[in-house]
Amino acid sequence: MTYKEYKKAALAENPELLKEYEALAPQYDIIDAVIAARIEKQMTQAELAERADTKQSNISRFESGNYNPSVEFLRKIAGALDKQLEITLK
Repeated sequence: MTYKEYKKAALAENPELLKEYEALAPQYDIIDAVIAARIEKQMTQAELAERADTKQSNISRFESGNYNPSVEFLRKIAGALDKQLEITLK
């Protein structure tokens, strides 16, 4: 069984797990977007940190999901990646 198959089955079997997974989706979406942009620019975490005027450990914690970033942090990261931060409510 692959991870994707396991995840699909686990979420289908457990409504509470699905609810928590969906609640965390926006956080992981922004993490995925930052990692993809960093890789696209062929930047290391250290290089991104330097451009964003923060520590590499902050980038690492953010990318691993162990840091709840402020809007200011996200704005600095976006700028360091030559991107704009856009937040919407649906």
